[in-house]
Amino acid sequence: MIAWLRRVEGVTSLEFAFVLGPLLLLLMGTVEVGEVVWTQNVLNYSVEEAARCGAIDTTICGTPGQIQAYASSAAGSGISATYVASTQSCGSDVAANYTAAISAPFLNFSIPLSAHACYPK
Repeated sequence: MIAWLRRVEGVTSLEFAFVLGPLLLLLMGTVEVGEVVWTQNVLNYSVEEAARCGAIDTTICGTPGQIQAYASSAAGSGISATYVASTQSCGSDVAANYTAAISAPFLNFSIPLSAHACYPK
């Protein structure tokens, strides 16, 4: 048999090269999913706080526009969601919609996220 076929010096490097691609995809996918979960948590928090503000503190959150601005500030600067505030039978009602973009190698798509909260007056 040919002598270079029996050599095993570079086998570990070759195995690592085969595993590196799927490992990086798994790592980047985990980071992207974590970011989407974090964004959903921020949306939930911001609509809950804005609905509570609309029901309790009418000096800061007296109009739907003020409630929407409060929700946007509660979310922080990283999220530009669409907020809708209204008065329903349940009390101060706030809803948010946001489209999260997932971008990984060979995968580019968006996930619609939404949150809703109603705080009794």
